[in-house]
Amino acid sequence: MTKGKKIILPVTILECPSMKILSVRFYKNGLPVKEVIAENLDKDLKRKIKISKEKHSINDIKEGYDDIRIICYSQVRKTGLKKTPDLSEIGLSGTLDEKMSFVKENLGKEISVSDIFKQGQLVDFRGLTKGHGLSGPVKRFGITLKSHKSEKGVRRPGSLGPWHPARVTFRAPMAGQLGMFNRISYNNSIIHIDKHSENKKLENISNFGDVKTDYIIVRGSIQGPAKRQLLATFPLRKTKKQEKKKFEFIELR
Repeated sequence: MTKGKKIILPVTILECPSMKILSVRFYKNGLPVKEVIAENLDKDLKRKIKISKEKHSINDIKEGYDDIRIICYSQVRKTGLKKTPDLSEIGLSGTLDEKMSFVKENLGKEISVSDIFKQGQLVDFRGLTKGHGLSGPVKRFGITLKSHKSEKGVRRPGSLGPWHPARVTFRAPMAGQLGMFNRISYNNSIIHIDKHSENKKLENISNFGDVKTDYIIVRGSIQGPAKRQLLATFPLRKTKKQEKKKFEFIELR
């Protein structure tokens, strides 16, 4: 029914400050063998995080490793939200020579989101969900409310378990922590990628403020509240159904 017509999509705007490589780790049999700290790091970085004083050069490392990973940090100071950067260890795809060439090309340079992802591509997001604190078993596990004539409470389980074993097992729904869980949102399609400029401004976003760096617009919702950091990666298990969906970004209301 909507063929050839404009449709309105709910989207999420994600601010993506540029990233830099902090260090390069070389692995052998799943264990780190050597780590090379990048030169010409940001001046304020040493005040915020601990950096090893050992200095090695990438050109000095020839053999003795079978995998290369990079530790990146985001330049969150540009967003105006906070000052301490977010660190994350990221694996690289390709052969060892391709990984090494990528590291040498981008060491000391700013890596933008547009250098990695393209419009219309699928992407996974890893991060924490919203925190709800101490919650009861009805909200936490979705158990049914008991009759209003119940003797010992309506919003609690009818039984905590049998006489034997003479203890409450972990299977009994009880009140406890809800939210702040590490979750992955799979196969989110990127509708639009753009850079902050004078002509294209995103301002006065509810509970966030102004977008001051590069940003991406993703279809649907993403886990977590506003201003919480997320890690965007290539799709781990992309599906043909999600890849077929193509959206043309026309206007923002």
